[in-house]
Amino acid sequence: MGEARNKEVPMLRYQVNDMSCGHCVQAITAAVREVDPLADVTVDLSTKSVEVATAAAGPRVSEAIRAAGYTPEEATQAPTPARVSCCGGR
Repeated sequence: MGEARNKEVPMLRYQVNDMSCGHCVQAITAAVREVDPLADVTVDLSTKSVEVATAAAGPRVSEAIRAAGYTPEEATQAPTPARVSCCGGR
């Protein structure tokens, strides 16, 4: 199992500014997996970014996210992690 998946799989990156909660994460993940059940989907709500490792074509993935009710924009680079500090950064 997974022999074909051992090859380098393209990483697609999207900025999805209209996602805001765990339901959004589940809906986007399910939509992408409808296109490719083996896709590795990583969603970061703090940066509103979605990364998808998939053999599926990018337009199919972004259309699936749109069909789920969101507006993905292609991101050209990995998101910058949100800075988290205690005490309000003091």
